[in-house]
Amino acid sequence: MYRPNLRQLEFLVALNAEEHFGRAAERCHVTQSTLSAGIKELEEGLGIAVAERTRRNVKLTPLGRDLAGRARQILADVRAFSDHASAQSGVLSGDFRIGAIPTLGPFLLPQVLPCIRRQYPQLRLYMREAVTDDLLEDLQAGKLDAVLIALPYEVGDLAVFPMFEDNYHLAVPTGHALSHCMVAGEDDVAGLGMMLLEKGHCLQRHALSSYQPKGPLQDKTFEATSLPTLVAMVAEGLGTTLLPDIAVQAGVTRGHEVDLVPLKGALPRTVALTCRKHSPRREEIRQLAELIAKAHSGAVSSE
Repeated sequence: MYRPNLRQLEFLVALNAEEHFGRAAERCHVTQSTLSAGIKELEEGLGIAVAERTRRNVKLTPLGRDLAGRARQILADVRAFSDHASAQSGVLSGDFRIGAIPTLGPFLLPQVLPCIRRQYPQLRLYMREAVTDDLLEDLQAGKLDAVLIALPYEVGDLAVFPMFEDNYHLAVPTGHALSHCMVAGEDDVAGLGMMLLEKGHCLQRHALSSYQPKGPLQDKTFEATSLPTLVAMVAEGLGTTLLPDIAVQAGVTRGHEVDLVPLKGALPRTVALTCRKHSPRREEIRQLAELIAKAHSGAVSSE
């Protein structure tokens, strides 16, 4: 009897999610030809067609979608099997897959990684950066062990470990009318043209929720994929933007002609680590959240 391997199941799940061989291959970190060959081997081994191919896209057959759902559960069970074995040591070790949103990962992880390596020398961290929805989907599917997110955010039945609050600064070009303000309030930002991150990023929603309906106006002619890109545009005098304090402290504006003004009345976001409620590594992840919080606050040395 033919038995598909786990890699083929991963290819099937990715193809079901992306409906595109190229994107599915990127998701699995393989070439398109490798993924296509794996799907073909799977079809030949099972004696069925799991996908309907056209020149432009690919869709799974009804049976293919059903098998993809079963494959997703099998992969989750396999990861849970490995996680259970790792959890028995009581100390985080082995492979650990963590996701982080782009407004957190590049600024928080370099700050806390030395502490994590010292506390858990046998831990091998694999990191993925993406928007919150994509990371939580991968977490639920068992592709990630934990995710760094910013609250408030609807996370369903996931376990959440809040770590610290992160406030905001208004970034303006040097010489802007608000450059020398000690604090910018609601009246200062009302009607202010502001460049923000593209759809899918939750940063602006967190910060500006307290200013509605009177608040900044989003410049819809430009949306960036990263905070460094926004900073570069502000430095060119093209507008203003919001920056979380964690990025400011990490030096995201260093080398740019940008002035920073604290925001009065903006609701801080809560940085948290989340995992599956029934993850066998839940207690270890809670301990990891405590370590990250202490490392960020300076309560433990990063040296």
